[in-house]
Amino acid sequence: MCEKNSIITVTSPLLPSLDDFHSLLKEIWDSKWITNNGSFHQQLEKALAEYLKVPYVSLFTNGTLPLITALQALRITGEVITTPYSFVATTHALWWNGIKPVFVDIEWETGCIDPNKIEAAITPKTTAIMPVHVYGKPCNIKAIQDIADKYGLKVIYDAAHAFGVEVNGESILNAGDMSTLSFHATKVYNTIEGGAMVMHDAKTKQRIDYLKNFGFAGETEVVAPGINSKMDEMRSAYGLLNLKQVDAAIEARHQVAIKYREAFKGVEGIEYWNDMLGVKHNYSYFPIFVDAKKYGMTRDELYFKMKEQGVLGRRYFYPLISDFSTYRGLESATKENLPVATKMAEQVICLPMHHALSDEDIERVINSILK
Repeated sequence: MCEKNSIITVTSPLLPSLDDFHSLLKEIWDSKWITNNGSFHQQLEKALAEYLKVPYVSLFTNGTLPLITALQALRITGEVITTPYSFVATTHALWWNGIKPVFVDIEWETGCIDPNKIEAAITPKTTAIMPVHVYGKPCNIKAIQDIADKYGLKVIYDAAHAFGVEVNGESILNAGDMSTLSFHATKVYNTIEGGAMVMHDAKTKQRIDYLKNFGFAGETEVVAPGINSKMDEMRSAYGLLNLKQVDAAIEARHQVAIKYREAFKGVEGIEYWNDMLGVKHNYSYFPIFVDAKKYGMTRDELYFKMKEQGVLGRRYFYPLISDFSTYRGLESATKENLPVATKMAEQVICLPMHHALSDEDIERVINSILK
């Protein structure tokens, strides 16, 4: 909860009870088993698989390493079609695997990759598609899978924002060949730092578990050039406690979204998204889009005006990944190729959105925009 003149942050971490966490830490200290597939690690994998309605979960120490590892596990090479409208980790994972990203434009209605633009970007070197469920909004998974099946491509979903999101009762994490999650402190559900990969079968999980532990398949056998990306026992225990309260946190976020939508209804030049039919959302973000001509000031002018009033929004995602120096030389990175993504990046502000916002906080956020 924020004092009247204090800073309202764009996010706030979901924290478990310190007493409860201390109790679990005592168990860890007593066992002297602090990492390497300990009891809490195993418990959290099983609990998350059940909560998320997926067959298998493998825990990681952050949300970037499962992306890198998924590409290794599926032996992806050449070119991968992806979106410029995401956090840089999406494309960095490709770059670290020696894979060329090929950017295609996005849908204005969701911020997700536009399936209608994918086929034109496929070349003989294309081996996979890496879409992103932007702000937890589900991609058009059926259209994407149809294209992948037609051309024999793998699909890896960056689902960093999509914890608990379902379409018609089915987890979107079951789409594609694999999905990856981030459990960073800024996310709806966090383990301080952390992440996970979702896969469909036990054989694939076993391979992933080898890869995240240097490739060891036993005490003396290394079956692949793996990496060290295991989650430790402290964060696993923390995650078990947070899982008990994440539903209440999501509902609190839902109520914030309802208040924002009601306040901005009919405000000229401020656009936002409503819930999608049949989708169970997690309300991880609340982006607004500022039309400068209709609103009377640019997105950046509003962003800095809000900051002056102690309201911290986030221009997320801005700049586009395709505008960063590493990627702007790619032929697919031009603004002409990415008109919708360019417009969205120039207009977006993600408003403060978390479980700890008070009514007074929400009113301050609203007034910073209405005034």
